[in-house]
Amino acid sequence: MSSNYRMQICQSIGEIAQETWNSLLRCRTGGVLHPALRHEYLLALENSGSATAETGWAPLHLRMDDENGRTVAAMPLYLKSHSYGEYVFDWAWAQAYHRHGMVYYPKLLSAIPFTPILGPKLLFDDPNHAAVLRDGLRRVSEQACTSEQLLGVQCSGLHALFLNSEDQSLLLGTNHWENLQSRHVVQFHWQNKHPDTGRPFQDFEHFLGSLQQKKRKNIRAERRKAQVDGLRIRRIHGHEATSDDLDFFYRCYEQTYLAHQSSPYLTLAFFKDICASMGEQVLMIEASLQGRPVASTLFLFNQTRLYGRYWGSVQTIPCLHFELCYYQALEFAIEQGIEWFEGGAQGEHKMARGLNPQTLVSVHWLSSRAFQAPIAQFIEREKQHLDMYAQELDEHQAYRQTGLGFSGL
Repeated sequence: MSSNYRMQICQSIGEIAQETWNSLLRCRTGGVLHPALRHEYLLALENSGSATAETGWAPLHLRMDDENGRTVAAMPLYLKSHSYGEYVFDWAWAQAYHRHGMVYYPKLLSAIPFTPILGPKLLFDDPNHAAVLRDGLRRVSEQACTSEQLLGVQCSGLHALFLNSEDQSLLLGTNHWENLQSRHVVQFHWQNKHPDTGRPFQDFEHFLGSLQQKKRKNIRAERRKAQVDGLRIRRIHGHEATSDDLDFFYRCYEQTYLAHQSSPYLTLAFFKDICASMGEQVLMIEASLQGRPVASTLFLFNQTRLYGRYWGSVQTIPCLHFELCYYQALEFAIEQGIEWFEGGAQGEHKMARGLNPQTLVSVHWLSSRAFQAPIAQFIEREKQHLDMYAQELDEHQAYRQTGLGFSGL
Protein backbone atom coordinates (compact mmCIF):
# COMPACT_ATOMS: atom_id res chain seq x y z
CA MET A 1 0.00 0.00 0.00
CA SER A 2 1.32 3.44 -0.91
CA SER A 3 2.79 5.48 1.94
CA ASN A 4 0.38 8.27 0.93
CA TYR A 5 -2.47 6.29 2.45
CA ARG A 6 -3.14 5.17 6.00
CA MET A 7 -5.24 2.09 6.80
CA GLN A 8 -7.04 2.05 10.13
CA ILE A 9 -8.94 -0.74 11.86
CA CYS A 10 -12.17 0.54 13.42
CA GLN A 11 -13.73 -1.44 16.26
CA SER A 12 -17.09 0.21 15.55
CA ILE A 13 -18.70 1.52 12.40
CA GLY A 14 -19.26 4.64 14.51
CA GLU A 15 -15.56 5.48 14.06
CA ILE A 16 -16.38 6.25 10.44
CA ALA A 17 -18.69 9.18 9.79
CA GLN A 18 -22.14 8.17 8.56
CA GLU A 19 -22.06 10.66 5.70
CA THR A 20 -18.60 9.45 4.64
CA TRP A 21 -19.49 5.75 4.66
CA ASN A 22 -22.78 6.24 2.81
CA SER A 23 -21.09 8.49 0.26
CA LEU A 24 -18.54 5.76 -0.51
CA LEU A 25 -21.39 3.26 -0.75
CA ARG A 26 -23.25 5.44 -3.24
CA CYS A 27 -20.10 5.61 -5.36
CA ARG A 28 -20.22 1.81 -5.69
CA THR A 29 -23.95 1.51 -6.32
CA GLY A 30 -24.64 4.23 -8.86
CA GLY A 31 -26.01 6.60 -6.25
CA VAL A 32 -28.59 4.09 -4.94
CA LEU A 33 -28.13 3.26 -1.27
CA HIS A 34 -27.87 -0.45 -0.56
CA PRO A 35 -30.07 -0.77 2.57
CA ALA A 36 -28.10 -3.50 4.34
CA LEU A 37 -24.75 -1.81 3.74
CA ARG A 38 -25.85 1.57 5.01
CA HIS A 39 -24.01 2.97 7.98
CA GLU A 40 -27.32 3.06 9.86
CA TYR A 41 -27.91 -0.67 9.32
CA LEU A 42 -24.44 -1.73 10.46
CA LEU A 43 -24.57 0.65 13.43
CA ALA A 44 -27.95 -0.78 14.46
CA LEU A 45 -26.43 -4.26 14.46
CA GLU A 46 -23.76 -3.07 16.86
CA ASN A 47 -25.89 -0.84 19.09
CA SER A 48 -28.60 -3.47 19.49
CA GLY A 49 -26.11 -6.09 20.65
CA SER A 50 -26.75 -8.26 17.58
CA ALA A 51 -23.28 -8.08 15.99
CA THR A 52 -20.65 -7.55 18.65
CA ALA A 53 -17.62 -9.30 20.07
CA GLU A 54 -19.95 -10.96 22.59
CA THR A 55 -22.01 -12.54 19.81
CA GLY A 56 -18.94 -13.61 17.81
CA TRP A 57 -19.04 -10.66 15.40
CA ALA A 58 -16.32 -8.29 16.60
CA PRO A 59 -16.26 -5.26 14.25
CA LEU A 60 -12.91 -4.54 12.59
CA HIS A 61 -14.06 -2.27 9.77
CA LEU A 62 -11.31 -0.89 7.56
CA ARG A 63 -10.92 2.80 6.83
CA MET A 64 -8.38 4.19 4.41
CA ASP A 65 -7.43 7.87 4.59
CA ASP A 66 -5.35 9.83 2.11
CA GLU A 67 -2.45 12.12 2.99
CA ASN A 68 -4.91 14.92 3.79
CA GLY A 69 -6.83 12.78 6.27
CA ARG A 70 -9.82 12.33 3.95
CA THR A 71 -11.44 8.88 4.01
CA VAL A 72 -11.34 7.59 0.44
CA ALA A 73 -12.12 3.89 0.95
CA ALA A 74 -13.63 1.55 3.54
CA MET A 75 -14.78 -2.02 4.02
CA PRO A 76 -17.01 -3.94 6.44
CA LEU A 77 -14.91 -6.48 8.32
CA TYR A 78 -15.47 -8.69 11.36
CA LEU A 79 -13.45 -10.99 13.57
CA LYS A 80 -15.56 -14.16 13.74
CA SER A 81 -15.32 -16.75 16.50
CA HIS A 82 -17.80 -19.13 14.80
CA SER A 83 -19.55 -19.60 11.45
CA TYR A 84 -23.16 -18.83 12.42
CA GLY A 85 -25.14 -16.24 10.49
CA GLU A 86 -23.04 -16.37 7.32
CA TYR A 87 -24.98 -18.66 4.89
CA VAL A 88 -21.79 -19.77 3.15
CA PHE A 89 -20.99 -22.84 5.18
CA ASP A 90 -17.42 -23.67 6.17
CA TRP A 91 -18.07 -25.92 9.16
CA ALA A 92 -16.32 -28.78 7.36
CA TRP A 93 -13.21 -26.66 7.00
CA ALA A 94 -13.24 -25.85 10.71
CA GLN A 95 -13.63 -29.54 11.54
CA ALA A 96 -10.70 -30.43 9.29
CA TYR A 97 -8.53 -27.89 11.08
CA HIS A 98 -9.59 -29.35 14.42
CA ARG A 99 -8.80 -32.91 13.33
CA HIS A 100 -5.27 -31.81 12.47
CA GLY A 101 -4.77 -30.02 15.77
CA MET A 102 -5.05 -26.56 14.23
CA VAL A 103 -7.21 -23.58 15.16
CA TYR A 104 -9.73 -22.27 12.61
CA TYR A 105 -11.32 -19.55 14.72
CA PRO A 106 -11.06 -16.64 14.84
CA LYS A 107 -11.21 -15.76 11.17
CA LEU A 108 -11.63 -12.50 9.27
CA LEU A 109 -14.95 -12.02 7.50
CA SER A 110 -16.21 -9.32 5.18
CA ALA A 111 -19.97 -9.72 5.06
CA ILE A 112 -23.24 -8.24 6.27
CA PRO A 113 -24.08 -10.03 9.53
CA PHE A 114 -27.04 -12.41 9.22
CA THR A 115 -27.85 -10.94 5.80
CA PRO A 116 -26.97 -13.14 2.80
CA ILE A 117 -27.62 -10.62 0.05
CA LEU A 118 -25.56 -9.37 -2.85
CA GLY A 119 -23.65 -6.12 -2.55
CA PRO A 120 -20.25 -4.42 -2.77
CA LYS A 121 -17.88 -4.94 0.14
CA LEU A 122 -14.99 -2.80 -1.11
CA LEU A 123 -16.14 0.82 -0.94
CA PHE A 124 -14.14 3.60 -2.58
CA ASP A 125 -14.73 7.00 -4.12
CA ASP A 126 -12.45 6.58 -7.12
CA PRO A 127 -11.31 3.55 -9.14
CA ASN A 128 -7.72 4.59 -8.43
CA HIS A 129 -8.32 3.78 -4.77
CA ALA A 130 -9.69 0.29 -5.46
CA ALA A 131 -6.33 -1.43 -5.82
CA VAL A 132 -4.96 0.45 -2.82
CA LEU A 133 -7.85 -0.82 -0.67
CA ARG A 134 -7.41 -4.36 -1.98
CA ASP A 135 -3.69 -4.32 -1.24
CA GLY A 136 -4.34 -2.87 2.20
CA LEU A 137 -6.84 -5.64 2.90
CA ARG A 138 -4.29 -8.24 1.82
CA ARG A 139 -1.64 -6.75 4.08
CA VAL A 140 -3.98 -6.59 7.09
CA SER A 141 -5.06 -10.21 6.46
CA GLU A 142 -1.51 -11.49 6.17
CA GLN A 143 -0.41 -9.69 9.32
CA ALA A 144 -3.45 -10.93 11.27
CA CYS A 145 -2.84 -14.51 10.13
CA THR A 146 0.88 -14.70 10.85
CA SER A 147 1.04 -13.26 14.36
CA GLU A 148 -1.05 -11.94 17.22
CA GLN A 149 0.60 -8.54 17.13
CA LEU A 150 -2.02 -6.75 15.03
CA LEU A 151 -5.26 -7.95 16.66
CA GLY A 152 -4.14 -9.69 19.83
CA VAL A 153 -5.11 -13.03 18.28
CA GLN A 154 -3.99 -14.94 15.21
CA CYS A 155 -6.55 -15.64 12.49
CA SER A 156 -6.81 -18.56 10.07
CA GLY A 157 -7.78 -16.60 6.98
CA LEU A 158 -10.07 -14.13 5.24
CA HIS A 159 -13.53 -14.72 3.76
CA ALA A 160 -15.55 -12.20 1.73
CA LEU A 161 -19.13 -13.24 1.00
CA PHE A 162 -21.83 -12.44 -1.57
CA LEU A 163 -19.65 -10.24 -3.75
CA ASN A 164 -20.89 -8.31 -6.74
CA SER A 165 -19.13 -8.78 -10.08
CA GLU A 166 -16.91 -5.71 -9.63
CA ASP A 167 -15.55 -6.92 -6.31
CA GLN A 168 -15.00 -10.38 -7.78
CA SER A 169 -12.92 -8.91 -10.60
CA LEU A 170 -10.97 -6.71 -8.24
CA LEU A 171 -10.04 -9.55 -5.91
CA LEU A 172 -9.81 -12.50 -8.28
CA GLY A 173 -8.78 -10.89 -11.56
CA THR A 174 -5.20 -10.16 -10.56
CA ASN A 175 -2.09 -11.98 -9.46
CA HIS A 176 -1.62 -9.74 -6.46
CA TRP A 177 -3.08 -12.25 -4.03
CA GLU A 178 -1.97 -15.85 -4.35
CA ASN A 179 -4.16 -18.79 -3.33
CA LEU A 180 -7.36 -16.76 -3.21
CA GLN A 181 -10.21 -19.18 -3.93
CA SER A 182 -13.68 -18.45 -5.31
CA ARG A 183 -16.69 -20.40 -4.12
CA HIS A 184 -20.25 -20.47 -5.46
CA VAL A 185 -23.63 -20.78 -3.77
CA VAL A 186 -27.15 -20.76 -5.18
CA GLN A 187 -29.98 -18.41 -4.37
CA PHE A 188 -33.33 -17.80 -6.05
CA HIS A 189 -34.07 -14.35 -7.47
CA TRP A 190 -36.86 -12.87 -9.56
CA GLN A 191 -36.26 -10.42 -12.37
CA ASN A 192 -38.87 -7.86 -13.36
CA LYS A 193 -38.52 -8.60 -17.05
CA HIS A 194 -40.95 -10.38 -19.34
CA PRO A 195 -39.06 -13.24 -21.02
CA ASP A 196 -40.64 -12.47 -24.41
CA THR A 197 -40.25 -8.70 -24.58
CA GLY A 198 -37.50 -7.99 -22.04
CA ARG A 199 -39.67 -5.20 -20.61
CA PRO A 200 -40.90 -4.84 -17.01
CA PHE A 201 -44.16 -6.53 -16.08
CA GLN A 202 -47.19 -4.24 -16.17
CA ASP A 203 -48.92 -5.87 -13.22
CA PHE A 204 -49.17 -9.22 -11.43
CA GLU A 205 -51.52 -10.67 -14.06
CA HIS A 206 -49.01 -9.75 -16.75
CA PHE A 207 -46.39 -11.67 -14.76
CA LEU A 208 -48.69 -14.67 -14.42
CA GLY A 209 -49.25 -14.64 -18.16
CA SER A 210 -45.55 -15.31 -18.71
CA LEU A 211 -45.69 -18.57 -16.71
CA GLN A 212 -46.54 -22.07 -17.78
CA GLN A 213 -50.24 -22.79 -17.43
CA LYS A 214 -49.80 -25.25 -14.55
CA LYS A 215 -47.63 -22.83 -12.56
CA ARG A 216 -50.06 -19.98 -13.23
CA LYS A 217 -53.00 -22.10 -12.09
CA ASN A 218 -51.20 -23.18 -8.90
CA ILE A 219 -50.34 -19.61 -7.93
CA ARG A 220 -53.92 -18.47 -8.39
CA ALA A 221 -55.09 -21.40 -6.28
CA GLU A 222 -52.60 -20.57 -3.52
CA ARG A 223 -53.71 -16.95 -3.45
CA ARG A 224 -57.34 -17.99 -3.13
CA LYS A 225 -56.52 -20.35 -0.24
CA ALA A 226 -54.73 -17.58 1.61
CA GLN A 227 -57.66 -15.17 1.29
CA VAL A 228 -59.79 -16.64 4.07
CA ASP A 229 -62.82 -14.67 5.26
CA GLY A 230 -61.83 -11.70 7.36
CA LEU A 231 -58.18 -11.63 6.24
CA ARG A 232 -56.68 -8.20 5.70
CA ILE A 233 -53.19 -7.52 4.38
CA ARG A 234 -51.48 -4.17 4.76
CA ARG A 235 -48.11 -2.74 3.88
CA ILE A 236 -46.27 -0.79 6.54
CA HIS A 237 -43.20 1.27 5.71
CA GLY A 238 -40.59 1.32 8.44
CA HIS A 239 -41.11 4.94 9.43
CA GLU A 240 -44.86 4.24 9.80
CA ALA A 241 -44.46 1.15 11.99
CA THR A 242 -45.84 1.52 15.51
CA SER A 243 -44.45 -0.17 18.61
CA ASP A 244 -47.33 -2.63 18.39
CA ASP A 245 -46.46 -3.42 14.75
CA LEU A 246 -42.84 -4.07 15.64
CA ASP A 247 -43.61 -6.02 18.79
CA PHE A 248 -45.90 -8.32 16.82
CA PHE A 249 -43.39 -8.70 14.00
CA TYR A 250 -40.70 -9.68 16.48
CA ARG A 251 -43.03 -12.20 18.06
CA CYS A 252 -43.44 -13.77 14.62
CA TYR A 253 -39.71 -13.60 13.96
CA GLU A 254 -38.98 -15.39 17.23
CA GLN A 255 -41.64 -18.01 16.49
CA THR A 256 -39.93 -18.94 13.22
CA TYR A 257 -36.66 -19.62 15.02
CA LEU A 258 -38.35 -21.50 17.85
CA ALA A 259 -40.12 -23.72 15.32
CA HIS A 260 -36.68 -24.76 14.09
CA GLN A 261 -35.39 -25.21 17.65
CA SER A 262 -33.07 -22.25 17.31
CA SER A 263 -32.61 -18.79 18.79
CA PRO A 264 -33.02 -15.52 16.85
CA TYR A 265 -29.86 -13.69 15.88
CA LEU A 266 -31.35 -10.20 15.90
CA THR A 267 -32.90 -8.22 18.73
CA LEU A 268 -36.11 -6.22 18.80
CA ALA A 269 -33.95 -3.14 19.35
CA PHE A 270 -32.29 -3.74 15.98
CA PHE A 271 -35.58 -3.70 14.08
CA LYS A 272 -36.80 -0.64 15.94
CA ASP A 273 -33.52 1.10 15.19
CA ILE A 274 -33.57 0.53 11.42
CA CYS A 275 -37.23 1.53 11.19
CA ALA A 276 -36.39 4.80 12.93
CA SER A 277 -33.13 5.56 11.13
CA MET A 278 -33.77 4.24 7.60
CA GLY A 279 -37.48 3.41 7.56
CA GLU A 280 -37.88 4.56 3.97
CA GLN A 281 -36.04 1.38 2.95
CA VAL A 282 -37.90 -1.01 5.24
CA LEU A 283 -41.20 -2.65 4.28
CA MET A 284 -43.34 -4.79 6.57
CA ILE A 285 -46.34 -6.72 5.28
CA GLU A 286 -48.78 -7.77 7.99
CA ALA A 287 -51.79 -10.05 7.78
CA SER A 288 -54.70 -9.72 10.20
CA LEU A 289 -57.66 -12.04 10.65
CA GLN A 290 -60.87 -10.60 12.07
CA GLY A 291 -58.86 -7.57 13.21
CA ARG A 292 -56.17 -9.61 15.00
CA PRO A 293 -52.64 -9.77 13.50
CA VAL A 294 -51.61 -13.33 12.58
CA ALA A 295 -48.49 -13.04 10.42
CA SER A 296 -45.83 -10.54 9.45
CA THR A 297 -42.86 -10.32 7.13
CA LEU A 298 -40.10 -7.76 6.62
CA PHE A 299 -38.22 -6.65 3.51
CA LEU A 300 -35.45 -4.20 2.68
CA PHE A 301 -35.50 -2.33 -0.62
CA ASN A 302 -34.18 0.48 -2.77
CA GLN A 303 -35.01 1.71 -6.25
CA THR A 304 -33.57 -1.36 -7.97
CA ARG A 305 -33.80 -4.33 -5.57
CA LEU A 306 -36.19 -5.82 -3.05
CA TYR A 307 -34.69 -8.13 -0.44
CA GLY A 308 -36.83 -10.74 1.28
CA ARG A 309 -35.68 -11.15 4.86
CA TYR A 310 -37.85 -12.37 7.76
CA TRP A 311 -41.21 -14.06 8.18
CA GLY A 312 -43.31 -15.56 10.94
CA SER A 313 -46.88 -16.31 11.97
CA VAL A 314 -48.84 -17.14 15.10
CA GLN A 315 -51.64 -18.98 13.31
CA THR A 316 -51.52 -21.51 10.51
CA ILE A 317 -53.38 -20.35 7.41
CA PRO A 318 -52.86 -22.33 4.20
CA CYS A 319 -50.53 -20.61 1.69
CA LEU A 320 -50.28 -17.41 3.74
CA HIS A 321 -46.49 -17.78 3.76
CA PHE A 322 -46.44 -17.75 -0.05
CA GLU A 323 -48.80 -14.77 -0.16
CA LEU A 324 -46.83 -12.57 2.21
CA CYS A 325 -43.29 -13.61 1.28
CA TYR A 326 -43.64 -13.90 -2.50
CA TYR A 327 -46.83 -12.72 -4.13
CA GLN A 328 -47.20 -9.51 -2.14
CA ALA A 329 -43.49 -8.88 -2.67
CA LEU A 330 -43.75 -9.35 -6.43
CA GLU A 331 -46.77 -7.05 -6.61
CA PHE A 332 -44.85 -4.40 -4.69
CA ALA A 333 -41.80 -4.76 -6.93
CA ILE A 334 -43.88 -4.47 -10.10
CA GLU A 335 -45.75 -1.42 -8.80
CA GLN A 336 -42.51 0.30 -7.78
CA GLY A 337 -40.59 -0.62 -10.93
CA ILE A 338 -38.00 -2.56 -8.92
CA GLU A 339 -35.76 -4.66 -11.16
CA TRP A 340 -34.89 -7.60 -8.89
CA PHE A 341 -36.33 -9.46 -5.94
CA GLU A 342 -33.84 -11.50 -3.92
CA GLY A 343 -35.91 -14.16 -2.23
CA GLY A 344 -33.28 -15.22 0.31
CA ALA A 345 -31.18 -18.31 0.85
CA GLN A 346 -32.23 -21.82 -0.19
CA GLY A 347 -35.61 -23.06 -1.40
CA GLU A 348 -36.18 -24.76 -4.76
CA HIS A 349 -39.90 -24.23 -4.15
CA LYS A 350 -39.34 -20.59 -5.12
CA MET A 351 -38.89 -21.61 -8.77
CA ALA A 352 -42.57 -22.55 -9.02
CA ARG A 353 -43.32 -18.93 -8.09
CA GLY A 354 -41.19 -17.30 -10.78
CA LEU A 355 -37.84 -17.04 -9.02
CA ASN A 356 -34.84 -18.50 -10.83
CA PRO A 357 -31.50 -19.84 -9.56
CA GLN A 358 -28.57 -17.44 -9.48
CA THR A 359 -24.97 -18.12 -8.59
CA LEU A 360 -23.40 -15.87 -5.98
CA VAL A 361 -19.67 -15.78 -5.39
CA SER A 362 -17.53 -15.55 -2.28
CA VAL A 363 -13.74 -15.54 -2.00
CA HIS A 364 -11.61 -17.29 0.59
CA TRP A 365 -7.97 -17.19 1.61
CA LEU A 366 -6.43 -19.49 4.20
CA SER A 367 -2.97 -18.71 5.48
CA SER A 368 -2.04 -22.35 6.13
CA ARG A 369 -0.26 -23.63 3.05
CA ALA A 370 -1.04 -27.19 4.15
CA PHE A 371 -4.76 -26.52 3.70
CA GLN A 372 -4.72 -24.39 0.55
CA ALA A 373 -4.60 -27.33 -1.87
CA PRO A 374 -7.22 -29.47 -0.02
CA ILE A 375 -9.60 -26.50 0.18
CA ALA A 376 -9.12 -25.83 -3.54
CA GLN A 377 -9.97 -29.49 -4.24
CA PHE A 378 -13.03 -29.27 -1.96
CA ILE A 379 -14.27 -26.20 -3.84
CA GLU A 380 -13.73 -27.86 -7.22
CA ARG A 381 -15.74 -30.93 -6.17
CA GLU A 382 -18.44 -28.66 -4.78
CA LYS A 383 -18.60 -26.78 -8.07
CA GLN A 384 -19.05 -30.03 -10.00
CA HIS A 385 -22.04 -30.91 -7.81
CA LEU A 386 -23.37 -27.37 -8.28
CA ASP A 387 -23.15 -27.73 -12.07
CA MET A 388 -25.21 -30.94 -11.92
CA TYR A 389 -27.67 -29.22 -9.60
CA ALA A 390 -27.97 -26.40 -12.12
CA GLN A 391 -28.92 -28.82 -14.87
CA GLU A 392 -31.61 -30.34 -12.69
CA LEU A 393 -33.01 -26.94 -11.75
CA ASP A 394 -33.14 -25.81 -15.37
CA GLU A 395 -35.77 -28.47 -16.01
CA HIS A 396 -38.14 -26.81 -13.54
CA GLN A 397 -38.44 -23.32 -14.98
CA ALA A 398 -41.83 -21.74 -14.33
CA TYR A 399 -41.84 -19.55 -17.43
CA ARG A 400 -43.34 -20.50 -20.77
CA GLN A 401 -40.09 -19.60 -22.51
CA THR A 402 -37.50 -22.24 -21.68
CA GLY A 403 -33.76 -21.95 -21.46
CA LEU A 404 -33.64 -18.89 -19.23
CA GLY A 405 -30.92 -20.83 -17.53
CA PHE A 406 -28.81 -20.82 -14.46
CA SER A 407 -27.36 -17.36 -14.14
CA GLY A 408 -24.60 -15.56 -12.33
CA LEU A 409 -24.82 -11.96 -11.14
